[in-house]
Amino acid sequence: MTDSRRGLLLINTGPGKGKTTAALGTALRAVGNGMRVLVLQFLKGSWHYGELDAVEPFGDNFVIRQMGRGFVKVGGAETDPEDIRMAHEAWEEARQAILSGEWDMVVLDEINYVISYGMLDPAQVVETLRNRPEMVHIILTGRNAHPSLVELADTVTEMRDVKHAYQKGILAQRGIEY
Repeated sequence: MTDSRRGLLLINTGPGKGKTTAALGTALRAVGNGMRVLVLQFLKGSWHYGELDAVEPFGDNFVIRQMGRGFVKVGGAETDPEDIRMAHEAWEEARQAILSGEWDMVVLDEINYVISYGMLDPAQVVETLRNRPEMVHIILTGRNAHPSLVELADTVTEMRDVKHAYQKGILAQRGIEY
């Protein structure tokens, strides 16, 4: 066991609820300890989430940026080239933010989806994470974390549903899901 201090790479993945929520809780803990936090949401963008208002009092110490248009269509229909362009733009901003050393923690919300949908090359992400400044913490969220990222990570948490209100026909609730 070593007591060296360094930035950690955390992944919240799996089919269950709470991946982004857990990342935001860790980010809140970080800002409470005087750290600067940047959250880049790769797909979110069409809805207004409560966390956007909640972090306003922290000013430039806790910034959330929505980088997408909302839900991305994949599978049967080809992915919209505009969504791919936005994903690449979001990645470039993320890469610059990580390497700048300006942030103590960078959360790449839903990046695992972007990679698993084939919109972003995981090798680019791995290279940047390997070359980041020593004390920068990174959190990646989304289902289906790429094996190369799981291997690189310090901590991987897999969320799974045991029971979910949606299964009983209860719709998403303000303050819980958004």
